Amino acid sequence: MHSDTTLTREVEAIQIPSGDTVTLPAGTRVIITQALGGTYTVATDHGLARIQSKDVDALGIDPEEEKKAEAQSSSNIPDDASDLEVQVWHQLRNVYDPEIPVNIVDLGLVYGCEVQQDEEGKNKAIVKMTLTAPGCGMGPTIAADAQSRIMTIEEMDDAAVELVWEPAWNQSMISDEGKMKLGMM
Repeated sequence: MHSDTTLTREVEAIQIPSGDTVTLPAGTRVIITQALGGTYTVATDHGLARIQSKDVDALGIDPEEEKKAEAQSSSNIPDDASDLEVQVWHQLRNVYDPEIPVNIVDLGLVYGCEVQQDEEGKNKAIVKMTLTAPGCGMGPTIAADAQSRIMTIEEMDDAAVELVWEPAWNQSMISDEGKMKLGMM
């Protein structure tokens, strides 16, 4: 996907790989290099940036069409997950490394997801995830994206995403769905 377009309005975006927030002015020429999980990676004259789904209209994309993305399942989601944990897993399936066209759940990067409830009845999601390589500069950006997606769940009061390195990630952790998308099956 390489779609050339011009922003119809000012948009807040996340600079890649720094994770810094930047403002892209209306009239900025961008090339959409990737559209996954409701976020759009765009190339500008100043480098790559990620635009969130709430701003797709600025790219000339119909937000209603964007919302029709199906909530499919993954063989990497545990069968014993609670309903609220399944909602977290589904939100995590909307998080992508900008360089790989498979979500972090199907890539096998999410090692654990637990929803805990405190004495006040507030829900907190605790997610342990890794990266395909320890030196990946996108780690903080991907973790922040995961946390913000989890916080879109109405019943969720807090979320913590922890990057872990044990066990080391390898390709056998990719789900069947991810392997099909990557042409490994």
